[in-house]
Amino acid sequence: MHHFISIMFSLLVIIGLQVSVEAAGIRSERSINRHYTSELTVPNGGTWGAWGQREMCPTGTYAAGFSLKVEDPIDGDDTALNGIRLHCIDASKASSNSRHDYTSVQSDVGSWGRWTDIKWCPSGFLTAFQLRVESPQGNGDDTTANNIMFRCSQGSLQGDGTNWGNWGGWSNPCEGKGICGIKTQVEPPQGRGDDTALNNVYMYCCA
Repeated sequence: MHHFISIMFSLLVIIGLQVSVEAAGIRSERSINRHYTSELTVPNGGTWGAWGQREMCPTGTYAAGFSLKVEDPIDGDDTALNGIRLHCIDASKASSNSRHDYTSVQSDVGSWGRWTDIKWCPSGFLTAFQLRVESPQGNGDDTTANNIMFRCSQGSLQGDGTNWGNWGGWSNPCEGKGICGIKTQVEPPQGRGDDTALNNVYMYCCA
């Protein structure tokens, strides 16, 4: 009898471990695998640095707001825009004034600055964007990307970035419900060289 109980206990332990492993596998699955319908780009992004990994909102959610990591102008090597963070909500809450239940996603981010307050679409989701970019300055101080503006399902939102450079053209609008992912191109710290941080960004749309 004791032998039978021992065997049954061992089987339960094994089954429990298998369930735990499978559950952990589900929990650890990255949202990067989420299917997207289109990739949005702009023509004026900078070219320095490397592209980070694509990061996607959890399935069933879309970006309804954003915040920026910005270094304020300093007396020295400016970098301006360092990071972009998307704030994703469930589609059923797109028209709600309560935005407490959200998930934040970001790709690579520069080393300088602070995060601004979240800006939310009046309703719906982010659907297109444009960048404010400073062109290469030769022997001067390069900053590259300075600010971003988004179109929402209704209205538009401008980020709290800096004012150097010029606004480029708009990306195409989303093919689908709204923006659901992001990938950024960021130049790492250059030591004694000229730092620019965030240079360019791609956005992804989901149905």
